[in-house]
Amino acid sequence: GLVPLFSINSLSTEGADLLSVSNWKDSHEEFGPVFIQEPDDGIFSLDSDDKKVIMNCEARGNPVPTYSWLINGTVVDTEADFRYSLIAGNLIIHNASEAIDYGRYQCRAENSIGTVLSRDALLQFAYLGAFSGRARGAVSVREGQGVVLMCAPPPHSPEIIYSWVFNELPSFVAEDSRRFISQETGNLYISKVQPSDVGSYVCQVKNTVTNARVLSPPTPLALKTDGVMGEYEPKIEAHFPQTVLAAKGVTVRLECFALGNPVPTITWRKMSGNIPKKARLRKSQAVLEIPNIQLEDSGSYECKAENTRGGTAFRGHLQVYTLPQWISMINDTQLDSGEQLHWECRATGKPRPTYRWLRNGEPLNSQSRVEMMNGELIIHRLQQADSGMYQCIAENKYGAIYSSAELKILASAPVFSTNPFRLIATVGKDVSLECRPRASPKPRISWRKNDRRVHASRRIMLLRNNTLRIINSSRSDEGSYVCRAENQFGSAELTTVLLVKEPMRVELSPIRVEVTVGESVVLSCKVTHDPSLDVSFLWLLNNQPLNTQQEGGHFEYIQTQSSTADLMIRSILLKHAGKYGCRAQTSADSVLAEAELLVRGEYAKTTTCVHDVSQSTSTCALNPYYPEPVTGNMESAMAVELNPWVEYEFRVVATNGIGTGDPSASSRAVRTKEAVPSVAPANVRGGNGRRHELVISWEPVSEEFQNGEGFGYIVAFRANGTRGWKEKMVTSADSTTYKYRDETFPPLTPFEVRVGVYNNKGDGPFSEVVTVFSAEGEPREPPSEVQAFAISSSEIKVMWKPPNPGPGRPQGYEVSSWKDMEQEEMGKKKRTKGNETTMLLTGLDGNTQYLISVKGFNSVGQGPATSPIKISTKKNAPSLPPGNLMWIQEGNNVSLSWDPVKARDNESEVIGYKVLLRQEGRGHSQVMRTPNSAVVLTLPEGGTYIIEVRAVSEGGEGAASAQVRVSSVWPFTSGQLSAVHSAQTIISALSPFQIGTDHRVCCSLLLLVADTQSSYIQLFL
Repeated sequence: GLVPLFSINSLSTEGADLLSVSNWKDSHEEFGPVFIQEPDDGIFSLDSDDKKVIMNCEARGNPVPTYSWLINGTVVDTEADFRYSLIAGNLIIHNASEAIDYGRYQCRAENSIGTVLSRDALLQFAYLGAFSGRARGAVSVREGQGVVLMCAPPPHSPEIIYSWVFNELPSFVAEDSRRFISQETGNLYISKVQPSDVGSYVCQVKNTVTNARVLSPPTPLALKTDGVMGEYEPKIEAHFPQTVLAAKGVTVRLECFALGNPVPTITWRKMSGNIPKKARLRKSQAVLEIPNIQLEDSGSYECKAENTRGGTAFRGHLQVYTLPQWISMINDTQLDSGEQLHWECRATGKPRPTYRWLRNGEPLNSQSRVEMMNGELIIHRLQQADSGMYQCIAENKYGAIYSSAELKILASAPVFSTNPFRLIATVGKDVSLECRPRASPKPRISWRKNDRRVHASRRIMLLRNNTLRIINSSRSDEGSYVCRAENQFGSAELTTVLLVKEPMRVELSPIRVEVTVGESVVLSCKVTHDPSLDVSFLWLLNNQPLNTQQEGGHFEYIQTQSSTADLMIRSILLKHAGKYGCRAQTSADSVLAEAELLVRGEYAKTTTCVHDVSQSTSTCALNPYYPEPVTGNMESAMAVELNPWVEYEFRVVATNGIGTGDPSASSRAVRTKEAVPSVAPANVRGGNGRRHELVISWEPVSEEFQNGEGFGYIVAFRANGTRGWKEKMVTSADSTTYKYRDETFPPLTPFEVRVGVYNNKGDGPFSEVVTVFSAEGEPREPPSEVQAFAISSSEIKVMWKPPNPGPGRPQGYEVSSWKDMEQEEMGKKKRTKGNETTMLLTGLDGNTQYLISVKGFNSVGQGPATSPIKISTKKNAPSLPPGNLMWIQEGNNVSLSWDPVKARDNESEVIGYKVLLRQEGRGHSQVMRTPNSAVVLTLPEGGTYIIEVRAVSEGGEGAASAQVRVSSVWPFTSGQLSAVHSAQTIISALSPFQIGTDHRVCCSLLLLVADTQSSYIQLFL
């Protein structure tokens, strides 16, 4: 039957696109095809009784899509060829055969919106032929000789497994260090034949799909009678290919087996680095198995066969490739005609993927309006004909992946959702007249007043959102304002009648009044306003609306005329003290006036207790109790405006005209009841994060404002321009960050964000809405203008310019360097500390050509690398040190000379010398450079000094000479010492006058120096 490899995918390569489609397409809106199941690679057994192959394909869309299929790029004619039939989107192949039906299949789904192509699926056929029936000749070898028995497998597909039968079933050849069956060639290798090996050998092959088995004709193995084979060195007969290609993540098996006497031992090594720790040796070390192969496992591998007679080796290269994988995909887009489309898709893979684009299933080519480069698609001046289904294909030679999106070009005449309306303003205030039509493309906007065009001035501005703003309005601004919106599809107008009235004035009296508990007072609120406008009044106490019906009859509204309103307060209590406000409001204006009411009481002895506790108030029964500034006879007091779910202790202090008494003892601790949170998180912000992440952070709400158990946060966000909020619960009260990941939104997508609070009592307030951008992603462009300069034999200086500004800004750079004959993965990588654009590479080999590339990186990942440039280090510095050092010390001067250093052919020429002078016991050195092989040094006074010399070349500094030790001592006056530079005989040396050859000689004798004129200089010690 059909091998069940055509499985249904729960999420195709279009899955992320499907999710984005569902966000803005309801069941009534038309949209293009989106795959929910694509065909998979499969293998069909030719031995199956049912010669029917089913290729699955399903897409959703509105209108419902229709389907067709392609094989190797050619359309399958399901109507003309009876072997093919379509059921929904599934292709049924009857009487399938390898000769006709083998190949790559693609499903094509289309509706009136557009067309999309599925990824391609490879259909293969499994079969196993029979061995040739021709008899195989006997193989005769000497004892101790090696032999290879050929399998010569029959035609087959796909892979087969080899084994060998010895004499008869079920006796199979057991593999060991002497015998090996290659799963590449199927051959049986015996490194050293023994008498027990004589017999009949049959090769058995098994198909990995159908499990069918076939046997070859027997191959007899016999021993020659003309003697025994002597010892001989190994010869590798089975080995892995010179180049091995492997997909990332698979298991790689490298074979290596040799014939030889004695039986050779096989060892393995990786030429650059160590064999991966996960690797395993199989079949007596003849197979190196590396599971889950990764890019870092690439490189040259060597197997070596050795015995007592010698050894031989084989070396090959393992190269790991990766199929393309999406980093970013394209999303459904709606744009106005005339606008610009900019899509970008990015994928990783090795080799690096290339990109191509399809529109409605057909290749998209660059034109005057269409630009395509490195995964980017730009279409200028969009037209209605550009609507349709687009696909970005990222591919390398090992595979291809598809990302699909619909482009919808909007086209409609302007429409205003509001009818003409009237706007009333007051003199001196700013006025904004809005004009927000729905139209595509964006319409041209013009304003006129009373049939005359409105022109911008210092007081009248036309804002970017087409709002007409009038600064410091006056009565002359009254009139009918008409906003006209027009595009190529039509026009519409919105009329706004502006009336400008005199501002309202409110007077509240008395402004400050002081009363005693039990008395009454009247607050009077008088308004002066435009008589054509109706006025309403609202009374407030401590900024909260005053509800007279809930205050026990203490308050009464009195309105004697339309512009006056009084508030009577009867039988005043201490709690009635506070700030009273009268807010007068018309359709044009709102004005607040405030007055202060003070309530007096009398002194009494105080005690403290706590009784009824509510969410934010505590009632205390006293004996009697009057807190500051309350006076009078009271038997209870209310502590208000407390925080819910917080422990409090109370103390009372009494005050009268004489002074203030001592405070009472503290009450017992009491906790107010829980309540819904009332404080929203502050400083809501965001940014950073990895690609496709939206990071939202805030300052946590302190415990005193959490108001109860079960406190947490509600993080709400939505993409700009969308309606519904997504809400996520964060249950930890200490949390300060929430991360949301969605593969569908591109870098730097703006989101509206707000953060609310909740506890076991319910949901509290949300913060103000702020705009937060999603992570900008890794760098998108490589640096430019990379230059490299060889500084020495081990140093190269690299310079570059940063990429163009845009999303994915680098936070630093990584410089890769590798030798010309090596793979890039074997090289070195070094990163800058910040956004530096230069780097000094050190520790390099001399006289060697390197390849260098630079890439940017940030917290998300790495960007593309520059094309490598080649640069060679300078030849190595001279390896020989300066020799035959001679010096003469005269006072504080030391004359030093040495033999010149000669560079070898592979070394840089000497361009000078560096002389280092260092006081013994100190790390700091004085440095003198000279092009000659002699120098005069001046010693600082006091101490012992060490001198050494190095040759200097373009390749750097050479080896150091032997050290010279000299002392600076001054027991004589100037003129007592002289040196004969032409001296032929040096009798002895002492300090402070020294003559030496790479060493120091001291004595306490009279120094005599003979010159060519036989004169003498006497020096007193």
